[in-house]
Amino acid sequence: MNPDTPIRYFAPDQAGFEFCNFSPHGFMLDGTFWKTVEHYFQAQKFPGHPHQETIRRAVTPQAAKSLGQTRQYPLRHDWEQIKEEVMQRALRAKFSDPDLAALLLATGDRELVEDAEDDPYWARGRDGTGLNRAGELLMQVRTELRLRHGP
Repeated sequence: MNPDTPIRYFAPDQAGFEFCNFSPHGFMLDGTFWKTVEHYFQAQKFPGHPHQETIRRAVTPQAAKSLGQTRQYPLRHDWEQIKEEVMQRALRAKFSDPDLAALLLATGDRELVEDAEDDPYWARGRDGTGLNRAGELLMQVRTELRLRHGP
């Protein structure tokens, strides 16, 4: 594979699904087990509210996302300012697993692109001009791992 070709990830049947926030790779963070990055991310919108635990216990990451997108309960007031930090914390925790860290490091310097058409913020979006913030944060985690573990 060409080292200049981006790695696109999103669907369970795609190579690289392990990089997706929906992949079934749980982790401990803040003294609590989270089934997926998506569970953690969505739950952080409602700190101290019982809905946070409802999201944490959701059966699937899709269910966690749906519960997190409700506006039945107010979002934390600083959500827009901290959402990327929340995502970064979850990615660091997930990729602290040695096998996942090795998988991420094996991508070398290739660009990582979340291949979701319906999300122009976290992914590439429908026309490919999205911000790809999930991929960008994942590449930052890769750089941090490389600094800690060597090339």
